[in-house]
Amino acid sequence: MPEIVKFVNSGAASITPAIAEKALRQLPQWKLEFTQIHAPLFPHLVDQLEFLADAVEDAAEGAYKELPYYAIAQAVFALIYSHKKVGVIPDSVLNLGYADDSSVVRAVLIQNEKAFATYAESQGANWQKITSQP
Repeated sequence: MPEIVKFVNSGAASITPAIAEKALRQLPQWKLEFTQIHAPLFPHLVDQLEFLADAVEDAAEGAYKELPYYAIAQAVFALIYSHKKVGVIPDSVLNLGYADDSSVVRAVLIQNEKAFATYAESQGANWQKITSQP
């Protein structure tokens, strides 16, 4: 997991306000795309992506102001990475196509577990359902 953490942290460091704003405008479409993910080996991935998208939207709109900026930047990076169909492992690879997406998302959730758990509680979301498991 350390390599994926370095990858996420490096990617998040490149997230500028302009990139975050562009991603924010695309989130409604991405959320629809994420619901179409069929990845039985990663049953929490869709819920995790939706959770991160909601957190980014709420933070950007000022509805929730307690998320640290690095958590938001990491979430934006994970959403952008998951939206792209070609990653370290292309999504089209049978059974393993979403392994990299899941690893990136889990790295974000694990690194920011306390902040995201607090956000989940404030939204009435079940953190155990969102979980940091694949």
